[in-house]
Amino acid sequence: MAKLPCFDSAQLEAACKVLGDTSNGLKGDEIGHILAQLKLLDPDPGFTKWKRLFNALVNAQNMHKVGNHLVLFINHAMAPARYTTTPELFAWRRDGLNVALAFAGYAVNERGQVVHSTPETTLTGALARAGHLRSVLESRGTHVEVFKYCKAELLQENYFHAVLEAVKGLAERIRQMSGLGSDGAELVNQVFSTKSPVIAINTLQSETELSEQKGIANLLVGLFGAIRNPTAHAPKVLWAMPEQDAIDIFSMVSFLHRKLDGATKL
Repeated sequence: MAKLPCFDSAQLEAACKVLGDTSNGLKGDEIGHILAQLKLLDPDPGFTKWKRLFNALVNAQNMHKVGNHLVLFINHAMAPARYTTTPELFAWRRDGLNVALAFAGYAVNERGQVVHSTPETTLTGALARAGHLRSVLESRGTHVEVFKYCKAELLQENYFHAVLEAVKGLAERIRQMSGLGSDGAELVNQVFSTKSPVIAINTLQSETELSEQKGIANLLVGLFGAIRNPTAHAPKVLWAMPEQDAIDIFSMVSFLHRKLDGATKL
């Protein structure tokens, strides 16, 4: 491999934070194994994973005056054979690394190898490269109302806030359709009552239709209680939102929007 320019500390730190992420990063023993394979000093094995990796790569870069060691580490860590049973983990790490490496003019390809790319100069451009979540949702036919309320958050791959905004958007649509100003379970129970409904998702003429009305109301109350309330009140660092969870929640929100498409205000 030709000698590569050194990475600046911000780029190196960003890559290490992806590779050493608490939820989706490499395990500690995996980091140690790859460092040993590359014959790199592991000066701080007891440190937080990303800091441990960062210190090891900074030491190597300072000693040899090249950026090759980060690239070699990524090539080992992203070898596709490691992800035969966890392809979603490969996608998550690749996307994160592509943001971290974009400013230096590198990207991780589908084979898990670092390759040269056109350098990005803006955060928006770097994030857009990794904005595959929107593409995934579009390929699943996600309702347009989902994107209406969380476009910016999706671009930033900020699953925590994207989910929060999408669920809040569902509540806002119900308020607009019903003309009521309440929120949460109070709003749902009032709007989708079977005794004096404000909105009906069907004709409410049979037990089956009444049961469906109740079921949709229960889904809405559950969604607001399980997703919106915790994410609205808990810091992001305490409320993990993995990509797969986000996709599943968006699917539920999309389903409920489709039910509202066919609903009637009484």
